[in-house]
Amino acid sequence: MTSSSRHGAPLDRHSGALANEVEGYLLLQAEREQAQREAEALCARLPWLTSGQADDLERHYTEQRLGLTRQALQATADRAKRLRGEYETRYATLRRTLLRRYAICACLLIAGSTTAGAGASLLAR
Repeated sequence: MTSSSRHGAPLDRHSGALANEVEGYLLLQAEREQAQREAEALCARLPWLTSGQADDLERHYTEQRLGLTRQALQATADRAKRLRGEYETRYATLRRTLLRRYAICACLLIAGSTTAGAGASLLAR
């Protein structure tokens, strides 16, 4: 399957890779900003922290959250890879079965038409 631009023309591999890289970067930045907001909200609920402690907590929380997100995304990518392999194997099996059935049907059709033709020739004599 090829990617296509907004105008319907297929993108070359370089453009597709660049688009994926930019998308990944933007998703990472959005996740980082969300983690930062959550860390700030956590620190706001702990008013007794000094500014240094709050900064450390924000940094640790953000790192932890991004690490968990990375792990979740990696697990999803690994699962997608396994599923793709399973689906490709299943598709190949189904395709072979279908081709085998078509070949059998074609042979039966040829044999039947040959038999019918031979029978018609014998009756015509």
